[in-house]
Amino acid sequence: MPFRDHSSHQTKTTILIGAISVILYLILGIAFFVCLSVNNYFLRHINRTLATTLLTFTAMSIAMHAVYGGFDVGRKKNKPVISAMISGIAITDIITYIQLQIMNVNPNNNQTLILFGPDLLYLLLCYVIQVIVIILFVRVGNQLYFYFTPPRRCLLILGSPSQEEALRAKIERYQLQWRVEDTVLYNVPDLAQRIEMADVIFLGAVPDRAKVALLKLCYDDRKDVMCKAELEDIMLCNARPTIVDDAAFLSMEYNKITPFQRFAKRFGDIIISLFALILFSPFILLISLLIKLEDGGPVIFKQSRLTVAGRPFTIRKFRTMKVHSELDEVQVSVSVDDPRITKVGAFLRRYRLDEIPQFFNILIGDMSVVGPRPEMMANVARYKMNLPSFVYREKMKAGLTGYAQIEGRYNTSAEDKLMLDMMYIESFSIWLDVKLILRTVTIFLKKDSTQGFQKSPGSNIKAKRGDIRS
Repeated sequence: MPFRDHSSHQTKTTILIGAISVILYLILGIAFFVCLSVNNYFLRHINRTLATTLLTFTAMSIAMHAVYGGFDVGRKKNKPVISAMISGIAITDIITYIQLQIMNVNPNNNQTLILFGPDLLYLLLCYVIQVIVIILFVRVGNQLYFYFTPPRRCLLILGSPSQEEALRAKIERYQLQWRVEDTVLYNVPDLAQRIEMADVIFLGAVPDRAKVALLKLCYDDRKDVMCKAELEDIMLCNARPTIVDDAAFLSMEYNKITPFQRFAKRFGDIIISLFALILFSPFILLISLLIKLEDGGPVIFKQSRLTVAGRPFTIRKFRTMKVHSELDEVQVSVSVDDPRITKVGAFLRRYRLDEIPQFFNILIGDMSVVGPRPEMMANVARYKMNLPSFVYREKMKAGLTGYAQIEGRYNTSAEDKLMLDMMYIESFSIWLDVKLILRTVTIFLKKDSTQGFQKSPGSNIKAKRGDIRS
């Protein structure tokens, strides 16, 4: 009965949120067409232009929903949902606007393509209205969801007591969704009774045999499970179901990237990096001037990093730290309130502008637009010592963006970075690259994405002279 009650309640809440989502998307569409129809009278009547524009707006809305997740209240906090939706609607508006302006080139309207005419002001007005509507709907939507859906009771099942602090800290960031009511080790005698009392089971790192038994137990009790991902889990969840004779197998292919995908990925890297370097050229000049004026030091710093197959390469970034005069320095990751960061550097790091020169690394083939984060050599050596499977990240080129860069933070643990990077590597596709590139814009709205490590002594490795920004 408790399962049925919860299922029925969840269904009603889902229907309510779904209805609000439909209303929201209708308002966003109406805002676009009302604003753009002020100067385009043919959008007020049924005709070919209206139909084409409506089809473009609808198709782009669906595509951006697939990329960003849409009105995902109840599962995410307000800021991630708002940043995702305003990014998606911006791209939808721009593509639809360009399509509309192209159709306006005809004998009855414009003789040439006009992208920066009066319609642009109406587009900006439309976007402002849409952003306000999105913020209101997301806030109200989350409030309604959690008003009707109280926090779910959570049971943490751990392999050792040392896992509790880190896992509990992550869950408690979502206090409206989950409430930790009990924490136990996987081998306690009354585990079945404790599982029965909980709504959601969080599984930490437990022995494989115990994990299988616990998953079966939770499945029998119809419990939702959040299982801490390990390397073999990621490998299996991205395996291809295969039937051999009449037996079911999971096919894990080591080299998943086809020659066509390699060509398409490299071709995309060249086009995107060339376009970015041209587009950002005014900013490159301005940032170079600001860095030079602040302390007179070098504009670019170079440092060895690892890419595919463990091959070292020289990464390029705008310098964000003070110049050092010592012949030998210690490679140390940035910490909170690090005194080594310059004033200009703090601004550049906040908005990831220091990474613009990496497009040159992408152009010459050292990096890819999407791929595992290029870690400092000192960090890689330390991570591999404590976590040998960290080497699996080297199956693909280091990237400017990716799951670890978008979903993680600068101070994300080595194990979590590995899992995020392996999620990308094992589920690679060109469409996934496109989605991650588009989702990268949401990083700029995350204040903690560049949060440094807490200061801790030791565990640093000597390196040659160079900037020490990771």
